[in-house]
Amino acid sequence: MADLTDATAADRRSALRALFHPRSIALVGATDNSRWSSNTYHNLRQGGFPGPVHLVHPVREIVHGVPAVRRLSDIAEPPDLVYVMVPTTAVMSVMEEAAELHIRNAVVLTAGYGEVGEEGVRRQMALQTFADAHAITVLGPNGNGFINAPAGIVPYGLPITPPLRSGPIGVMLQSGALASTAVSFVRQHAMGLSLLCSMGNEMQITATDVMDYLVHDPQTRVIALFLESIRDPRRFLRVAREALAAQKPVVVLKVGQTAVSRRTALLHTGALVGDDAVNDAAFRSAGVIRVRSFEDLMVTAGFLGYYGAPPGPRAGVITASGGASEILADRAAAEGVELPDFSAATRARLTELLPSFGSAHNPLDVTGYVVVDGSLTERALGIAVDDPAFDFLLTFLSVPTEGNENSRLKAQWEALAAIAARSPHPVYPATQTLQDIPQEGAGWADVLHLRPLGGIEHGMSALGHALWWREIAHRPPTDNAAPTVRGASPEGFPAGVLGEQAARGLLQSWGLPLVPSQLAHSATEAVQAAAQFGGPVALKAAADGLLHKTDVGGVRLNLRGPTEVAAAYQDIVQHVTAARPDAVLGGVVVSPMRSGGTELLVSVTRDPSWGPVLTVATGGVLVEVLQDRALRLLPVTAAEVRRMLAELRGQALLEGVRGGEAADMNQLALVIADIAATALGFGPRLLALEVNPLYVSGRVIEILDALMVFEEEDPQAGGR
Repeated sequence: MADLTDATAADRRSALRALFHPRSIALVGATDNSRWSSNTYHNLRQGGFPGPVHLVHPVREIVHGVPAVRRLSDIAEPPDLVYVMVPTTAVMSVMEEAAELHIRNAVVLTAGYGEVGEEGVRRQMALQTFADAHAITVLGPNGNGFINAPAGIVPYGLPITPPLRSGPIGVMLQSGALASTAVSFVRQHAMGLSLLCSMGNEMQITATDVMDYLVHDPQTRVIALFLESIRDPRRFLRVAREALAAQKPVVVLKVGQTAVSRRTALLHTGALVGDDAVNDAAFRSAGVIRVRSFEDLMVTAGFLGYYGAPPGPRAGVITASGGASEILADRAAAEGVELPDFSAATRARLTELLPSFGSAHNPLDVTGYVVVDGSLTERALGIAVDDPAFDFLLTFLSVPTEGNENSRLKAQWEALAAIAARSPHPVYPATQTLQDIPQEGAGWADVLHLRPLGGIEHGMSALGHALWWREIAHRPPTDNAAPTVRGASPEGFPAGVLGEQAARGLLQSWGLPLVPSQLAHSATEAVQAAAQFGGPVALKAAADGLLHKTDVGGVRLNLRGPTEVAAAYQDIVQHVTAARPDAVLGGVVVSPMRSGGTELLVSVTRDPSWGPVLTVATGGVLVEVLQDRALRLLPVTAAEVRRMLAELRGQALLEGVRGGEAADMNQLALVIADIAATALGFGPRLLALEVNPLYVSGRVIEILDALMVFEEEDPQAGGR
């Protein structure tokens, strides 16, 4: 495999498997004067690496208290992996010697490459060219390494406090320092790692490569990612969807927000769609769980790694604190966790168990009587687990403290484990706050298979994320089938903004529903058109390049009678000509007024990273003010559009308020899906298609106004 970047996915995984499972390691540049060196050596030894660790130093005969060699060639059998921490100017000579010895794997800790400017970029390109040509798989440069916990292989440059715990959580970080935090977190919360990888500059091995490896790694059941950037968005989505198909959750903490692309900022949509909002839409489209804190990243990943997703949203909660019950109830409502009451039979049994001042309702507070009867919580839980009203049970437990007699507490853990083992529903233990679990408690967790959720706040977030992921992962295949892309074409249209009248013709030719209209070139023609429509009409300036007609006096609404229509025509011409002398006014569009109903914005814009993005928002011309929108990457199905509509705060308007007629939501979803499919058909020359407003009243769904923006040539980048 001469070039990892051109290899097949299977070849990439094979190369990474060899990198992450070396039988022998050489630390090149090992020295007592470097903490990087001493950290890496001690991590390997404390982690229990079973193979030889060779220390390479050009002068020193003893390093870290053991004999060292001067060159890689002095090692009797070439190592499987070289960990390079020499000065930047010496890295290439190390790589050349590794190539001569047919060493195929390297971690380059050394910095001074793409992260430092043009000279560093040239240096990195030379290193990559050499590595590709000699079939050397390189992690880094400027990267701390990796941790293969099950195998005890820890070539990592920052200190890792033992013991190293293995488990189902695969972690990929675009950060070196956070790795120590991640390792500490899983150790302190009775969790374990399958693999942790710090990416460095991603010269050759990318974050998506590691994610793909973890999707196919049998020891990994959940993937946790800390991302600063996504280098290949389309491949990232492809791998994320493979993870979803494999029922392996991906949890992402994505940082960094940038301004919206200038190409979409011209439109109403530009005030709604920022890069970070598109990231949300991209992750959602692939079933990727996005979190907002490092604690949520690890707690959510830990929960899914050890328990998987709950079978449903209905929770029964047993606590010994009324306050905790109230906090949890509020958080449950925010996370989509339902709290149905106990069945009559369960309530009767609990009433017999509780003191007279207790109340048998969900969430259940067994009261402070637990001070008298320490088994009250476990006995109440034992009753509640048999209630068919619940999909899972949640209860709180205490963790042991260092240096104290914990036998009574251990008995409570054992009682909880026994109840969980016989329960027909999953039983999830939790701590009330995000507490550390000392090694004694971690031992209990391993033996009893109890992994406490870290606190009410992060624990309920984890449950909410897990329930969302389960709904995505268990959707019928028909819900995820890609719709047919309409065969539209942008040929013949100049670059820039295509105004309403021209856009109407295109959209109508593809069968989209538009409000009737006529183009008038004089006040007389406008009056005649209005008479044909009857009732009040709207007049709008028809000019390509005119984005916001209202802002330049190009719109008049609710006009009645010939006098009002004629005056409005003249007024529009005068205002538009004065405000935009560069605009070529092609007349005035006359259409019947639509009153009542609900106005939506439906827009497709092309994100430079992710490709076409559909936005649905409430408010019409007030859309920027309301900021009530849902986004998805294209293509979408009508079923997905229904879910978008359900996310809008303005969904209540569509359902009918104050006697208004409810919208036909199925028909509305089909129309929006057709708009999106039409936009896709125009290909990458279409930068934006904005329908604003889309009028909805019962079964009446009409495009009242639209415009399109075309690029000069096919950009070739960012398309899908």
